[in-house]
Amino acid sequence: MKNLLFNYILKNFLKTFFLCVLITYSFGMILNLFEEIEFFKNNNVSFLTPLMLTSIFVPSMVLKLLPFIVFISSMWFMIKIRNNKDLLTLKVYGYSNIKIFFILAFTSFILGWFILIVANPITSSMVKYYEKTKSQYARDIDHLVTFNNNGLWIKENLTKIDRVITARKTEGFKLVDVTIFHFDNKYNLYEKIFAKDVDISTNDWELKNVIIFKLVNGVFEKTKKNTYNIESIYNYDKITSLFNNSDTMSFLELIIDYNKLLNNGYNERFLNQSLHTMLVLPFFLFLMTAIASILTMNTLKKSDNLKFIILGLVISVLVYYFKDLSIALGQTDRIPLTVSIWAPIIALSLFTFVGVLQINEK
Repeated sequence: MKNLLFNYILKNFLKTFFLCVLITYSFGMILNLFEEIEFFKNNNVSFLTPLMLTSIFVPSMVLKLLPFIVFISSMWFMIKIRNNKDLLTLKVYGYSNIKIFFILAFTSFILGWFILIVANPITSSMVKYYEKTKSQYARDIDHLVTFNNNGLWIKENLTKIDRVITARKTEGFKLVDVTIFHFDNKYNLYEKIFAKDVDISTNDWELKNVIIFKLVNGVFEKTKKNTYNIESIYNYDKITSLFNNSDTMSFLELIIDYNKLLNNGYNERFLNQSLHTMLVLPFFLFLMTAIASILTMNTLKKSDNLKFIILGLVISVLVYYFKDLSIALGQTDRIPLTVSIWAPIIALSLFTFVGVLQINEK
């Protein structure tokens, strides 16, 4: 009998969870589809293109909202079994509040790890394809920045010249072993610049240990300079921001290829933030389920669902802004970044511990 009741709790909770995921996905499809149609309105593409791109982009949005989806689905499930007296029946057969709580919370915890290991690599690949496809239709395609096995490559389409920049690697705010090619409007090479390192902290790049080959009367003349400055549309913050999309990185990729990503020029601070943000997901799901259980298991009386819907929305907003504020403090170095990511988990854990003791007494 106990196995039957356990299967009932697990099956109906997962059914409610996946129904909430489906509803969120459907709303995401509708909202994002309008944005994609607006983006492609001046391109000669069929309706299937924005529809396809929307369908592969929305899953990553759903993953971001997962803690709140779990919270809403947990509240929905608990209110349903309380109002139809199933919660009372479960207690009659020996399922206490604390036992039901742990079944739901650990199910959410395991779901979190399953999503990180199985679902996240799939959604990150989908986002990569999404961005690659959209970049083909982007209006500023003449300006490109990319990392590959040969290092960093930058293309700038300026008013009077075209510029191609290559660098073997990045070190902090500097590019190392840099080559700069300048082309005229007819794509004829007229200047080549070699620099040992380049400070790109601002748009006014400072080149050091520079060798310049400039075309003069059909011959490239060589000039050496200790320092040389060029004006670029890019700086360190702008370049790194182009690659600061954690949606394109999977949890497994961050774990397995962490050093490789560093060597490819990714910012260590950004990688650490992405890794810890993913690591907290299972714990976040556990705690959001716990909060939902605490709010709904205080009584066996049938109550107004609207009250819990409003309460759930308010709590979701408060948790979201608390989490966002904490990360903002970490990003501005008010507190360590890792601490800022885990602080909401620690705070919610303290609240949950007190709440679980209360529902265990009822």
